[in-house]
Amino acid sequence: MSVQEKILNYLKETVLALGADRAEIISVQSIKIDRSFRALCEANSCGNYGANYMCPPNVESIDELACKLRTYKNALVYQTISPLVDSFDFDGMIKAGKRHNDLGQCLWNETDRIGVKALHLGAGGCRLCEMCAIRTDEPCRHPKRAMASLEVYGVDVTALAATADMQYINGANTVTYFGAVLI
Repeated sequence: MSVQEKILNYLKETVLALGADRAEIISVQSIKIDRSFRALCEANSCGNYGANYMCPPNVESIDELACKLRTYKNALVYQTISPLVDSFDFDGMIKAGKRHNDLGQCLWNETDRIGVKALHLGAGGCRLCEMCAIRTDEPCRHPKRAMASLEVYGVDVTALAATADMQYINGANTVTYFGAVLI
């Protein structure tokens, strides 16, 4: 087993111990990029367009980001699945998103601790700060820890789930979030 395989297996065990419901290792070359996600960003589908340093128009083009993504060999894809009261449980979705993003930051801490150069991608725009500093016209408070979303890089998360042999939708009254660590 190569050093990279050992690191990836260790990170897989770690993310599962931290609370991820599933985690799988895939080749970065198998990740499908879809440029149409940028149009969704520009339509402000999630409300973060221009309101988050890790979202458009404050990031590079999908082509530039996809090129950066392709410099990595393997990805650890992980998911969290959280129950909701019903499909309109917005508070439950926010809490689940926070849990997912906190897990991603803990995983980032671990890659830093073991000295692994990695690209961390999360769900939705960066949520490291309660309110992004861009909204108060200040510089990013955590430029080395801010986490872009999979979608900002053009990753087709539905295809990613299938590639990682995971379910994109996990039943009624649940919300599923995905993240990835590329090394």
